[in-house]
Amino acid sequence: MPSLDKIPLINREISWLYFNERVLQEALDEEKPLLERLKFLGIFSNNLDEFYRVRVATLKRLSALGSQKLKYGIYNPVKILNEINEFIKDLQYKFSAIYNDITIALQKENIFIVNEKQLCPEHGEFVKKYFNETLRTNLFPQMLDKTKSLSNLKDKSVYLAIRMQKNNRINNEKYALVKVPVSSLSRFLVLPPIENRKYIILLDDVIRFCLKELFSLFSFNSYEAYTFKISRDAELDIDNDVAKSLMELVSESLKQRKKGKAVRFVYDRDMPPHMLKILLRKLHITKKDSIVPGDRYHNFKDFMDFPNIGSPHLEFPEQTPLLHKNLMNTGSILNRVRHKDIMLHFPYQSFGYIIDLLREASIDPKVTSIKMTLYRLAKNSNVINALINAARNGKDVTVFMELQARFDEEANIYWSKTLVEEGVKVIHGIPDFKVHAKLILIKRIEKKSPVLYANVSTGNFNEQTARIYADESLFTADKRITKEVEHVFKMFENNYKPIDNKHLIISPFSFRKEFVKLIIYETQQAKKGKIGRIILKLNNLVDEDIVKKLYQTSMAGVKINIIARGICVLMPEHKKFSENIKAISIVDRFLEHSRIYYFYHGGHEKFYISSADIMKRNIDHRIEVTCPVYDNSIREELRQLLNIQLADNVKARKLNHQEINTFRKNKKEKIQAQTLYYNVLKQHIN
Repeated sequence: MPSLDKIPLINREISWLYFNERVLQEALDEEKPLLERLKFLGIFSNNLDEFYRVRVATLKRLSALGSQKLKYGIYNPVKILNEINEFIKDLQYKFSAIYNDITIALQKENIFIVNEKQLCPEHGEFVKKYFNETLRTNLFPQMLDKTKSLSNLKDKSVYLAIRMQKNNRINNEKYALVKVPVSSLSRFLVLPPIENRKYIILLDDVIRFCLKELFSLFSFNSYEAYTFKISRDAELDIDNDVAKSLMELVSESLKQRKKGKAVRFVYDRDMPPHMLKILLRKLHITKKDSIVPGDRYHNFKDFMDFPNIGSPHLEFPEQTPLLHKNLMNTGSILNRVRHKDIMLHFPYQSFGYIIDLLREASIDPKVTSIKMTLYRLAKNSNVINALINAARNGKDVTVFMELQARFDEEANIYWSKTLVEEGVKVIHGIPDFKVHAKLILIKRIEKKSPVLYANVSTGNFNEQTARIYADESLFTADKRITKEVEHVFKMFENNYKPIDNKHLIISPFSFRKEFVKLIIYETQQAKKGKIGRIILKLNNLVDEDIVKKLYQTSMAGVKINIIARGICVLMPEHKKFSENIKAISIVDRFLEHSRIYYFYHGGHEKFYISSADIMKRNIDHRIEVTCPVYDNSIREELRQLLNIQLADNVKARKLNHQEINTFRKNKKEKIQAQTLYYNVLKQHIN
């Protein structure tokens, strides 16, 4: 058996870029509706922005420490930054080519994306009218000659750098900046159709077309405008000031984030060198930073909301969330759950059942308390409304609100204050210790005794993302589970005193120990010549100690399948270490988000659903819940889901280090896991 002192690993940042390449592959898929392809370009762009704001920012912090011996894990951060830049250059080239192909294909559908130089007189008048009546009041130019620093510029925003000249004389020119106001207006303006042709212009180009009107104070006769954007370091530096509450600390850190160091500058490659030099100087950006020449348009995340002004076939047909066979025609969810565990599979089945559960609990006179963890919420959250209603109805409502949900901190602070004002008890965590578990606990008095009902989920209680994220959500009254969910909430209320559970596996207290124990058991079985089998469906597989254990168990003969949506640092099918490990990634219409862990366990199979990925942060630095599934019919549902995903030959990509991101070859029967599983669930209710 080879030594495991130095195991083969893919760098996590590079593995993440491979994931985003899979997103880009979806935009390349010509069988996908055109506007859906455009949305995947938006998802790719948004993903890349967050990657720079978090991962690249972290690497830059590490590389700035200056020690040549400094390592990030086993990697040199400077070297990885160089690899990232080269990788992204290739992806951006592919991105531009795909966008051009899509715009040409849209033209065949009589949809034209035009710029300010392509406007006919009729459209020109329409654009000027829109500018004067709607857009002008949202524009506030900043004159560069009066500005010493541009540290106030926001990331995730698009800016136009404008050069104004009189008679093309260099000594008679001014520079200005204008933020494209996409937070208050749509990025896209639909123009009047001409015959059967339909037209759209971007807000950037509306501003370009009307620069003379915007700067009418001056008498310039030449205007040029070039887009740029910046990405700032988004990591929160939370000061451990014991005199301040966590809410105060997070609020102060959010202000710091808005002024974080710029880690990427993307600009129109046609921008004049002198203008570029001025911007870089005022933004305090040097050659050591990521300076990326791009195309005319940035922030393609806005293209996720590109309007459909054509035919319905340009988008996916609407897929209505299904009813659950055990929850149809029922007056009480709690009554059904009392007799049988129920698992919902989002987005295939309706998230509305979660709202129904909370609504029922809020008005049921026998329900005395509701407890819930919240991490990321919908913008107009009915979950919050249901909890407030419960408090108004005299229920004892307790919410653990995780303030440190990256990029949702401000929203969570707002919701916390709202809940407190309505009489809900809100508990916050402590710095550097996130609560990522997804739990609901309802206490009901039945025959003069308290009975507990629980919901354990792999995804957030968010009705918006539940339409596009694939997650599992278990309703149960099984005392083995509900009692231990109650232990978790008691832990929140008692300063995180560790708990000892027999059924739930809780991070950071027992996950690593119990997970390794499960892996070792499979290894022992294989060494005895018996069946050893593991299936891991998850978002990210990063923890090196767990990877080492998986290599060991593979070398012992255990068959392992991994379905990893995002990062997978393990190298499957490596001759020495992982011949028995196969890994795929499925990227399709819905975001694969659920974590399902399966162990054959000598024939006494174990199924778990979890909020935790196999990452050090999830295992050692977060409160996560991994829940066993005891109901036999639900175990069969999960087995079927895993088998369908493992059989996918349409959207499954290999993660083999020699064939990474290559699609499986289609066999006679095409199996597209997400479509097939929806149809399977649909058959269950017919």
